[in-house]
Parts: sequence; C-alpha cells; structure tokens
Amino acid sequence: MRIKSVLIAVALSCGAGTAIAQTVPVADIPVTVDNVPYAPPETVQRVATPNNPAEALLKVLIISGQNSYEHDWTGVNNRLRTQLKDTGRFDVRVTEDFDDGTLAMLKKYDVVILNYSSRWNYADQKQHVWSDAAFKALYDYVAQGGGLVAYHSSFTWGRDIPEYRKLIGAVMVPGISRRSPPDAFTIEIVDREHPITQGLRRYHWNFMEDKYTNMVFDPEAKVHVLATAIDDPADYAPERAGPKYDPKAYAPDQLKKMGGMGKPNPQVWVQNYGKGRVFSITLGHGPDTIQYDGFKTLFARGTEWAATGKVTIKPYDKAAEFTVGK
Repeated sequence: MRIKSVLIAVALSCGAGTAIAQTVPVADIPVTVDNVPYAPPETVQRVATPNNPAEALLKVLIISGQNSYEHDWTGVNNRLRTQLKDTGRFDVRVTEDFDDGTLAMLKKYDVVILNYSSRWNYADQKQHVWSDAAFKALYDYVAQGGGLVAYHSSFTWGRDIPEYRKLIGAVMVPGISRRSPPDAFTIEIVDREHPITQGLRRYHWNFMEDKYTNMVFDPEAKVHVLATAIDDPADYAPERAGPKYDPKAYAPDQLKKMGGMGKPNPQVWVQNYGKGRVFSITLGHGPDTIQYDGFKTLFARGTEWAATGKVTIKPYDKAAEFTVGK
C-alpha cells in the first residue's frame, strides 16, 4: 500500500485566525521488498538443517575440535555452516576429530575449512596436533586438487611445522607478530579484479575483530594478497589501546622498532598448493564478528573459489561496490 500526498489544513491563531491549506508530500512507504515480508534481524543463531542429498551442492568439511580459550569455535562453526548454506551453493559438515584423518575421508569434499588451533593459549609450549598421517592426508588432498580455506585461528599455530606454514602461507609468531589494539577497523581490497573480490567496494568495516599484523610469511608460499589493514601506531596510545597493552612496551620509541608498524598488513590472500587452491582469511574471531556483509561476502566467495576456481555468489548488499556521488 502506498500513501500519497495528503492535504493538511493549518489553522493559524494570529490576526483574524485565517486558515491556510498546505500540501505536504509524504514518502511512499513500502511494506514488502520484492514481495518478501519484512522481518527484524535475528537475535539467536539458527542451526543449519540438512540439505536434500539430490541437490548438486559443493561439499564442505569444517575441521575443528580445539582452539584457544578466547575463541567460541563451536559458535563460529554453527554460524559459518548456516551462512554458507544460505547461499544455496554448499552442503556443510563439521568434524571435531581429525587426529587420524585420512585422504579417503577428505576426498569426499570439494573444499576443507580449517577452524582449528593447537594451543589453549597462543604462547603455550604444549599443543595438540594431528597425527603425521593426518597432516600428510591434508597436504595430499590439497596438492591433488582439493580446495582449502585457512580461517582465523589457523594462523596462530603451525609455526614449528614447515609444510603447514607453506600450505596456509603465513603464521603468527610470538614476539614478532601482533594482535593490534582496534576491535573495529577497515580492510582495503587491494586487488578488485580477482574473482573473489570483483564487484566489491574498496573498504570494509570489521567489528569486535582481530587484526593480525607482522605475520611471518613462508618464503616458499607464493601468496597473492587481496586485502590489507594498516597497523596504525596511534592505536597503541594508552587511551586507545587500554590496559591490555603495556604503555612501556608500546611506547613511541618501541613502536618504531616493530615490523609492519604504520604499514599495510595482509589480511586476506590466495595461493596455489600443487593442483589445489588455498584461500586464507585472518578475519573471523567470533560468531558476532562474522555476521557483517563484508566478511560474509569474502568468506562465501573465497570458499566457492577454493572449491571450483570460479565465483558465482553475488556480494551481500553492504559489500557491493557503489558509485561515489559528486
């Protein structure tokens, strides 16, 4: 239903109290969008339901089961699974036990997502890693043409496993790499011609998110960077960074010595590993951080690209490029 212009009689109480008729335009108010009734945003997570096995969908396996204490990895797995299913392109399964994973197991899937960290605390010496056979199965799967998505916590371990570093491209190394202070920051798409990023706007906001900086890239990994974020020295000032960042350790003279400071730091990249494709995305800290259009678009399209080498998924509304008005 549309509300047209209405006539409003305005009575003025001055002079002789003359009444003046005035036409006031009222904006059209749509009650449906594309014939779909409006619904408010969801406040709880939906649980992904099974797909019809007759549908020709890309098969996805999320490898999980352990992570560092500050990550809600089970909540993330659920939301990732639901978001991917909502695109209409994927059938997603989750395993929380890959200790003895096999190549035959992985071959059932078009793409594998790693949402795993081997340590309860980032700096712990003790860690839980898969068997040598499971690692070899993962390497062989990708090298033989399988797709891989390295996701967020995937970069916080494996620094002591050379082939794993080569597989995902880069790792966080204690004492060298940093989680920069901002919980809200923008990433810049530095290659907008790649199938994953084509048609996306240049900048995307992230909220309650981790910004990984000064990561150590494996010299044998031929990564192609799609998006970066600036590690701004001003963000380390005590009034901005808060009590988690020691003012003495991050004093101006110390910041000057830190690698990657004040420079663009890779956040999203791609590479080939044998015959397979790897999509690496450092974003995705928690189930709340991954609900925004920029992340949802990059993740869904990156997963499709890793699986097929092509992208058919359209950008979500707030991730799509737009024309800047004069």
